Amino acid sequence: MSPAPRKLLFGTAGVPLASADASTIQGIEHIFQIGLDCQEIEFVNGVKMGLDTARKVALKAAAREVRLSVHAPYFINLNSEDRGKRLQSQERILASARIAHACGAGSVVFHAGFYGKSSPGQAFGEIKRELSQVVSILRTERVPVTLRIETMGKRSQFGSLEEVLILCREIDGLQPCLDFSHLHAREGRFNSYDEFSRVLSKVEKKLGRAALRNAHIHISGSHYSQAGELKHLDLKDSDFRYDDWIEALGDFDVRGLVICESPNREEDALMLKKLYRGRKEKTEDPASSPVQD
Repeated sequence: MSPAPRKLLFGTAGVPLASADASTIQGIEHIFQIGLDCQEIEFVNGVKMGLDTARKVALKAAAREVRLSVHAPYFINLNSEDRGKRLQSQERILASARIAHACGAGSVVFHAGFYGKSSPGQAFGEIKRELSQVVSILRTERVPVTLRIETMGKRSQFGSLEEVLILCREIDGLQPCLDFSHLHAREGRFNSYDEFSRVLSKVEKKLGRAALRNAHIHISGSHYSQAGELKHLDLKDSDFRYDDWIEALGDFDVRGLVICESPNREEDALMLKKLYRGRKEKTEDPASSPVQD
């Protein structure tokens, strides 16, 4: 596995829109050319990449120093009433992890499932049991990728901040994918400097400082209702206070990957990177600090 980044890296969910073609390899090249740092490979409709291609992806990413992660298929429900669907969900996570390792990706992000007819407590227990089996299999196979359970934007989905953090604390090796737009859409809050800071403080308290030093973050604008997220928006077309968000990430010295899921993914990723670098340069400039007598 690659060492934890020494700063925040910014990139796109999937191949950038302006890439010469839709291949992951060309996407990595475009990420490099426009000055971004990372790319999440989207297996949302199924793991359709073979090992030969994965090895070529790994070589390209290493040559361009572009960090990679993987998003597992959407068709995962570890709380399904159908045992067969649970096993299929496990296999989709396992397949994603195996190809992620071949690609040189450090993390696999996944959606855990839905509450369905279960209470939140019952869903927690079922999902914990299924994920524990997946983690055990990957450990036996010596697949050194980090599984990251995503905070979810719909109230019908398992994945509140509290659920994700407790599950990560109870399953060794599991880590969160902090989707801040999902948190905002799900709760109708988490949209100010103080609220972002409380989220980061809670992550640190539950999982330790290391969770903020090697974070995996999703961000976009969001259109939402009382039921939660409806669709992604460009950040400037949303109510998300990304300036405050950048300030909070900087003040907590959060490091890792920021994956932009906006419709104009690379434009928003570049905008956020510019804001982050501007803030970092300002705070590191001695001339910006108060004069000491």
